[in-house]
Amino acid sequence: MINKITALFKIKYPVVQGGMIWVSGWKLASAVSNAGGLGLIGAGSMYPEVLREHIQKCKKATNKSFGVNVPMLYPDIEKIMDIIIEEGVKIVFTSAGNPKIWTSFLKEKGIIVVHVVSSVKFALKAEAAGVDAVVCEGFEAGGHNGREETTTFTLIPMVKEQVGIPVLAAGGIASGKGMLAAMVLGADGVQMGSRFVATEESSAHQNFKNMIIDAKDGDTHLTLKELAPVRLLKNKFYQEVQELYQQNPSKDQLKELLGRARAKKGMFEGDLEDGELEIGQIAGLIHNIKPAKIVLEEIIEEYNLSKELVYSDL
Repeated sequence: MINKITALFKIKYPVVQGGMIWVSGWKLASAVSNAGGLGLIGAGSMYPEVLREHIQKCKKATNKSFGVNVPMLYPDIEKIMDIIIEEGVKIVFTSAGNPKIWTSFLKEKGIIVVHVVSSVKFALKAEAAGVDAVVCEGFEAGGHNGREETTTFTLIPMVKEQVGIPVLAAGGIASGKGMLAAMVLGADGVQMGSRFVATEESSAHQNFKNMIIDAKDGDTHLTLKELAPVRLLKNKFYQEVQELYQQNPSKDQLKELLGRARAKKGMFEGDLEDGELEIGQIAGLIHNIKPAKIVLEEIIEEYNLSKELVYSDL
């Protein structure tokens, strides 16, 4: 499959594995890259030197393209960017911030820059900042989300109508059929997060993986909008949040309940009661845990088969 995304990243398939906190270490990123996609290391949950270690291990594990996802609200972002440059990373996905701040700096170093957006407005700002592509993420996605609550299938054609750079679709995509649907709407490729959480190479705790494959429709919800909208699996912590909302809480009360390291407790340490369990709505269609290579191969096989079936009926 040769298109704008495969050419940009020098990969076989236009499939990117999302760089998620507590999930996307070097094992997952290298496995996806070796299988023909683009693996991303999620820097958001890593201290600078931990990120360096993951980059170095990823370089040893694959000779294919891989990248790093950097939330720009990260407190040590200057150190993170220095490490990315020192280690020769060629692809950076930025999120949760203004793309103007780092895009020029990174591109001057010969780095491909992609920014994650949740609206047409932010896609246009990212393009104006000089990014090479955008990830358009609908609010079906897991983890932190845009405040606009625009769905993926609405967002993709609206963004594609307005920008001239390549567009990756994200949010609610975990299969070849979903990939085909996104591409028909104008996406040049897809970024999948939740599906790669439930893989053998993911650093998510086994308890969390098991809860994902048991999830049904309606088991996730977007909450904590006053702080930063986040989609979670419903558990004891989620219920505590909902109970607090009955009291018309202040931001400080919500922050106090959230506390620190709540996502680490749930996703990485496997506390299914008091942890924050970030996953997308598509969890209801994820029924097994497999090697990332097999997941990607099945996605591409289903994409090709679905494409043949759809277009042969026209």
